[in-house]
Amino acid sequence: MAKQGILLVNLGTPESPKPSHVYRYLQEFLLDGRVIDFPAIPRNLLVRGIIVPFRHRKSAAMYREIWTDRGSPLLFHGEDVQQKLQDRLGDDFKVVLAMRYQEPSIKRGLEALRDAQVERITVMPLFPQYASATTGSVHDKVMEILRTWQAIPDVQFINNYFDHPSFIKAFAERGAQYNWEEYDHVIFSFHGLPERQIHKGDDHNVCRLGDCCQQVTPANQFCYRAQCFGTANAIAAELGIPQERYTVSFQSRLGRAEWIKPYSEPLVEELAKNGAKKLLVFSPAFVADCLETIFEIGDEYQEVFQENGGEHLQLVESLNSSDTWINAMLDILRDKAAIEVNAASTVA
Repeated sequence: MAKQGILLVNLGTPESPKPSHVYRYLQEFLLDGRVIDFPAIPRNLLVRGIIVPFRHRKSAAMYREIWTDRGSPLLFHGEDVQQKLQDRLGDDFKVVLAMRYQEPSIKRGLEALRDAQVERITVMPLFPQYASATTGSVHDKVMEILRTWQAIPDVQFINNYFDHPSFIKAFAERGAQYNWEEYDHVIFSFHGLPERQIHKGDDHNVCRLGDCCQQVTPANQFCYRAQCFGTANAIAAELGIPQERYTVSFQSRLGRAEWIKPYSEPLVEELAKNGAKKLLVFSPAFVADCLETIFEIGDEYQEVFQENGGEHLQLVESLNSSDTWINAMLDILRDKAAIEVNAASTVA
């Protein structure tokens, strides 16, 4: 029986926190035309001439703060997920982990699947919400590589799973470790995007970057901001958090352009100034803890909160390689890609 291949893809990570390695990672990442969606010449001038030379040392210092004996959390959590998923699916499947930028590369991952003689490849980006700069870029890169092959197996792409019940339950389980009622407010902080990228994907001219995102409809089904609200609302409903007790916001803004709002850091500051002493923060755009969760939220936002009168900001850990997340992935593969998963593969 021929094997089926599963390619798991996350964003990427530097080889080490050395400035030279961070420089190389940032350059590859930011030169992607789906990430900084400028024409090639101004994009190269901006990235090579300004952003990376001035940013890489600061970023390297941040990476040093989160680096572990096993290396980058994003990478080792991904390796653990790959191994657990492989163990659950068994010998009829070949599961490979790749990164969109740096190593292990998508090219190497696809070649490993080809060497395993798989008859079908399912590409599962580890981004629950669709964005051109993440999932779109992964799909683009996979197709760029596959079009050089003479023999191409069946290929299917998973676009999103922002509201998949098993994904929602997995994040709710993480949040249930903390009693939200003991916190003054709950924040669902998602990675931000420039507003222009949302408008570019608005084929039906419905996006106003406001209340239109509160509900996902056929007209805005590929809107990243709407999908983020969909995720947050579903997790809140699962945990019984009333709407007035939580806020959806967006982090990691880069540059002077307008990004989708509200911004997370000013929100944290405002809540502290208004008397909040304890905040609970989810970051459900990330299925593995990384720089944006451990450092940006756990350290930087904690500092902002305390400087403005708050006491404690609690980050809800990401899914990482929990058994609940592995079970959710099996459900997503079954429901989104029609992959036959043996019931014995899941664990309670």
